[in-house]
Amino acid sequence: MAAETRALLKKVYYENCPGCKQDMKNETHLGIPYREFVYIWVVTLCSALPICSLYPFLYFMIRDMHVAKREEDIGFYAGFVGGAFMFGRTLTSVLWGMIADRYGRKPVIMISILSVMVFNTLFGLSGTFWMAVTTRALLGFLSGLLGPIKAYSTEVCRKEYQALGLSLVSTSRGIGFIVGPAIGGLLAQPAEKYPNIFSKESFFGRFPYFLPCFCISLIAVSAFIACFWLPETLHFHNGNKLEDGAIEDSEEHQPLSSKKSLLKNWPLMSAMIIYCVFSFNDTAYSEIFSLWAESSVKLGGLSFSSQDVGEVLAVTGLGLFLFQLFAYPFLVKALGPIISSRVAAIISIAILAIYPFICNLSGLALMLVVNCASLTKNVLSIIIITGLNILQNDAVPQSQRAVANGISVTAMSIFKAVAPAAGGCHWLKNGKTLHSFQESTWYFLC
Repeated sequence: MAAETRALLKKVYYENCPGCKQDMKNETHLGIPYREFVYIWVVTLCSALPICSLYPFLYFMIRDMHVAKREEDIGFYAGFVGGAFMFGRTLTSVLWGMIADRYGRKPVIMISILSVMVFNTLFGLSGTFWMAVTTRALLGFLSGLLGPIKAYSTEVCRKEYQALGLSLVSTSRGIGFIVGPAIGGLLAQPAEKYPNIFSKESFFGRFPYFLPCFCISLIAVSAFIACFWLPETLHFHNGNKLEDGAIEDSEEHQPLSSKKSLLKNWPLMSAMIIYCVFSFNDTAYSEIFSLWAESSVKLGGLSFSSQDVGEVLAVTGLGLFLFQLFAYPFLVKALGPIISSRVAAIISIAILAIYPFICNLSGLALMLVVNCASLTKNVLSIIIITGLNILQNDAVPQSQRAVANGISVTAMSIFKAVAPAAGGCHWLKNGKTLHSFQESTWYFLC
């Protein structure tokens, strides 16, 4: 009798429920929802661009603020600016997940994009250390997109395409973490890099770090407009959110009180713990890479300019995009999310170990090796993070998915908030040794 009841429930759709409309569409349309996936890709990319876009010019920004008394102290102050975003996001990620599970995914996504348009622009106008920290913290505070967009990417398509949807989120974020710094590196200090276009007396000359932030905010405007075409996937019946919508998983029909506590859901918790560890490592790597590349040769660096770093990261971003389109779907289909993540984690340790020896190269060989190492490291990170996201979403039903992702984002944000500060302090401690980069990366892996 219970089985017959569940079978009937699967066929019940409410006319004015956006979740039911999306479920009907998923049931009748057997192919990949390309339009929805494109929207997800654009929105996720926009939210990821400002997170790491400051790293290539943060060294110079802190220097120009004259807050550091010594050159070696720049990394210390840079760590606090880099970690402010994650600190702000830590405070509100669970709250945004609860709001998304109650009022819908779409409003939370739009608020997050709007915060990028406002506070990322203000960060580019920062003239003091505390203004930079405050605007970054507020940007993180209102950044509630990651949890809902992960849930959304699995609800907007059929079950067989959920891995592809999550890979779009992870890869788009990965590309954002590369393209964002590339934009920052290429467009920061335009009066110095492009004197024929921008004069030192112009607005961009007086605010040398505004241009990359403003360009990212313009991209956010287009993403905000695209949000209006995003379909809502949460179920609302008679004006209230219910857990018995027309969805395929019978676990969704259980009352909320009977569902497993998220903190006692071991598959979710185990995937979340590993996710936090690798997020910590990736964030520390992102900051240390730029500091290492821009530091002088006598400190064990490469003496790169912010433009050189931007060019390396631009190549990496293009490679990630091609990998996501042509390689990742076949990889996860052949190995699955668990095995592919394990293999990628092992290889990434070996890649990090070669970095201190790169500074012995020069010229074309140096650029070739740095580009290959950067691309490989970030491809491996995408494989790991996407696999863990798939495992986390598979561990919970739809009615708990945004909250579960919110908890995951909160825990991850704590690790990412600590990572830049710890990276900056560790770099400060070891900045005069040739192998400081290797020591730092191994420190974070342990």
